[in-house]
Amino acid sequence: MAQSDPSNTKATKLLPENAYRKLKPGEVYKPIVPSSDGRAEVTPWSVGLGLIMVIIFSAACVYIALRAGNGIEASIPIAILAIFFGGMRRVKSTILENVMVQSIGQASGVVAAGATFVIPALYINQLDVAWWQIFFACTFGGFLGIALIIPLRKYFVKDLHGDLPFPEATAINEVLVTGESNIGGAGKILILSFLLGAGYDFMVEGLHLWNSGISSSMVMGGVGEYLADIRIEIKIAGLAALFGLGYIIGIRYASIIASGSVLAYVVMVPLVYTFGKDAPLGSYHAGHLFDIGSMSAGQIFSAFIKPIGIGAIAISGLIGILRMGKIVASSVTLGFKGLTSKADGTVSEERWQLDMNPKNVLLIQLLGALGMGLLFFLVSVVTPMAPGSEATYPLGDSALFALVGMVVGFLLSFLFTPVAAQAIAIVGVNPVSGMTLITVVLAIGAMILTGLSGMAGMIISLIVGTAVCTALSTSGALVSDFKVGYWIGSTPRNQERWKFLGVVVAALVVAVVIPVMDDAYHFLIQDPATGLMISNEEVLPAPQANMIAAVSKGLMSDPSSQPWLMYCMGGIVAFLLFMAGVPMLAFALGMYLPISINMAVMAGAVCALIISKTGGSEEVRKARAAQGTLIASGMMAGAALLGILAAALRLPKLGALIRYISVGVDFTLTEVHGEAVLKHEPAAWFKGAPGQLISLGMLVLLSFACYLLARKGAAWQLASEKGKDKGEKKEET
Repeated sequence: MAQSDPSNTKATKLLPENAYRKLKPGEVYKPIVPSSDGRAEVTPWSVGLGLIMVIIFSAACVYIALRAGNGIEASIPIAILAIFFGGMRRVKSTILENVMVQSIGQASGVVAAGATFVIPALYINQLDVAWWQIFFACTFGGFLGIALIIPLRKYFVKDLHGDLPFPEATAINEVLVTGESNIGGAGKILILSFLLGAGYDFMVEGLHLWNSGISSSMVMGGVGEYLADIRIEIKIAGLAALFGLGYIIGIRYASIIASGSVLAYVVMVPLVYTFGKDAPLGSYHAGHLFDIGSMSAGQIFSAFIKPIGIGAIAISGLIGILRMGKIVASSVTLGFKGLTSKADGTVSEERWQLDMNPKNVLLIQLLGALGMGLLFFLVSVVTPMAPGSEATYPLGDSALFALVGMVVGFLLSFLFTPVAAQAIAIVGVNPVSGMTLITVVLAIGAMILTGLSGMAGMIISLIVGTAVCTALSTSGALVSDFKVGYWIGSTPRNQERWKFLGVVVAALVVAVVIPVMDDAYHFLIQDPATGLMISNEEVLPAPQANMIAAVSKGLMSDPSSQPWLMYCMGGIVAFLLFMAGVPMLAFALGMYLPISINMAVMAGAVCALIISKTGGSEEVRKARAAQGTLIASGMMAGAALLGILAAALRLPKLGALIRYISVGVDFTLTEVHGEAVLKHEPAAWFKGAPGQLISLGMLVLLSFACYLLARKGAAWQLASEKGKDKGEKKEET
């Protein structure tokens, strides 16, 4: 998601002139709300609305990350909704209340990122994982992230004022400080977009009124059939969630992702088929036999091309860490600086410089580490030593494994937390994927050295990765919260305390949504061509988790089962992209994700580009382009929540209620080996050309609806700005 460039941003009329620049010797920054100001900050309204935002956007962020392989930025929509709903109260909410809503609500995205990067790897490796393991891993990780970054708040926020650009925090701050002039229109656009996305995707995934899977082999007639014969097939997943993701990503990154897909599907898949279709049946990689001549384009992609994408994603993350070498080196010393901090949190300081008591912060760090150790101990005790075995590890061994996991998890959180915070403060990007991969590899190495392998070893290593990943995401987000609060004049101690509650609620939502998505769609499905269990990349691709699953299984369980040669090829691709100056991770995601997802993202980006070019003047065109964040955020959030509802309707445990509302797909509930199983059979028109052509037409209508929203939002924005200008001129005269 594009962020504003603070170097080109002048302080608004409310903010002091020195808000974004480096202070002169002896100069002091004074926030817009002074310490003597008694306006409300922590109230039932701000806490309650913040927690509602956590619930909504945690579910939305998890859903989008699992379905599209990309996260969404929730901070700006939450800030806008805080002001919008606060303005509807009898007593309008204060700017400090809005800061609290945004700060609490932001826990949604960070916990979702920590979970969706790693937790699906447990399902992909066919390991048993309980909801409480997800909940406590995310909770303890989030607590560590908060407690480890608190001692560094003053250094990042006050001491380096004007030295660090804080691009994400600047964008949030601009919304909170200046957005109130047009927040009514912005809030309406968000809500209308939410309803649009919710209605569209529920009609697709709940009612099945048309087929979201659009394929060139079906809609292009004879030409499509010929291309399919040589294993070239272009697909589009016609979902509002994916369309909105492309709308917010923009044409540059969407086109890079799409380019990775084109290379994979239009070049590499046909090449594998052309040179392998007549080859005798043999073992081509990882000990598996493939009859390439009988494989479809999708099956060839899953078996041969996706591992290359996994290797490219892994090396892209590591290169990203290496490129931040200076940040990493300086951040290690910052971690020790935080431990030796002399701050005492006394009331002699200005209100907007008050932190939690350092003794309490150190206590939380200790309890967070001990909590992780207890979690790892319980996991080791309840996990069988081998598949099908009832024997578990002795208590002494489990205690040793827990101790090792606790030490590794805490040390890596301690070392990487300031790295994540400094990266967010400088470039606005958290290199969490690379650091999480390093964490999982080091955790696995430590487990192997202590004699732990197999199921329990993988589970503990991946839960360590989940906790550390959540800690890194949380620390990066919280440092942005601190900067926003510093600019405006919030009390950091309040942000810190209530962020803990936000993390707990977000962890609970994540622990519910991920198992529901697996029960409804399954992270693993059986490949009809080979009989192997493969990732369900069409519905739940989870690219980072697949990469981590492959690495953990290869190191801990059966190295010979992994296509190491193809992983290496992907690493070479990533290195070549780096040398060429192409964004590595975006292109690598394109090579990994199904083309149906990436083409839908590309369609959304093209729609955004076209809308930004409409209008009779440059002023109108800019105003319409500025609606993109609102339209896309609302559409994705609405689509995600209704998508989760549609998934819940598939659950046999709930009676598979989708049977009674689905139109184009016939769902039946049967019993297999004593277990209720939901089966489905699409109608002929639904899976044929009619169902797909309807979907294509509905995507066009969705694009037109986005245009109408952008036009209306731009009109509201321009009218509000003109009214504001007239008011200011009247004051001057």
